[in-house]
Amino acid sequence: MKVGIWIPCVRHLARPDVLRRSIVQAEQLGYDSIWAIDHVIAPRENAAQFGRLYDPLVVLSLAAGLSERVLLGISVLVVPYRHAVLTARMIASLDDLSGGRVVLGVGPGWNAAEAAMLGLPFGERGPMTDEYLRAMRELWTNPDPSFAGKYVKFGDVEFRPPPAQKPHPPIWVGGHTRPALRRTIEFGDAWHPINLTPAELRAGRAELERLRQERGRERRPALAPRFDARLVLDDHGGPPPAHAGHMLEGTPDDFAAQVEELRQLGTEHLVLEFAARDAEHFFAQGEAFARDVRPRLSG
Repeated sequence: MKVGIWIPCVRHLARPDVLRRSIVQAEQLGYDSIWAIDHVIAPRENAAQFGRLYDPLVVLSLAAGLSERVLLGISVLVVPYRHAVLTARMIASLDDLSGGRVVLGVGPGWNAAEAAMLGLPFGERGPMTDEYLRAMRELWTNPDPSFAGKYVKFGDVEFRPPPAQKPHPPIWVGGHTRPALRRTIEFGDAWHPINLTPAELRAGRAELERLRQERGRERRPALAPRFDARLVLDDHGGPPPAHAGHMLEGTPDDFAAQVEELRQLGTEHLVLEFAARDAEHFFAQGEAFARDVRPRLSG
């Protein structure tokens, strides 16, 4: 199982020094990937959760220059927030400049107020996401790209350089609703849900398999979940920020057992977002997982 780590590009830890250190630490500790979250502007009611923001593609450009090996993931890019042609160019540029290290997590978004501030029809975010992904694939894979849809139209254009990865960077589809699972089958190299219980992951995998057979897709999408996590350390510090929903939590032994259960469910790439009260707590958890948990995993 590959393991990635979220780097703090939003919330209270989002500072240049913390971001740089988290990128370098992930590379040095042998994590397989680093991940950034996408928000553009925070409605005041969400300010405590997302009030301090760095753009994920800018953060991952910084990471590309500070690292050589680690994969650069977006969990997830809210596809309707940027025009499909612009997104295709930014992703292709990042993939080419990083030597083919981009993993593109995608989703339609959930914050209606944020979408409204960007002038987007929130009720159409699902169809927009699907069409944008089709247009982006056309630009990435066709040497003479053209496209005519409701939201995107282009033709008689050149698109160079293309992404380094062929046919394009892997697409991981976020969410666990029926539209998200359908989108995973149509576009996804992996299913990338967040904070689901093992039972929910199992049910989602079963539904994906049904959809795969129904639509005649040959290859099964990989399972690559992301979890909020708290690795309990003997530091006697205060608690991390409050958390709602399922998360991974416990001592190194407890944590290893939970990760092993996910591996047995078929998880191929696990992404951890350590909930931390401060930067040193965040870095300590990342170090402890690499030192005390990962060697205990059977695969």
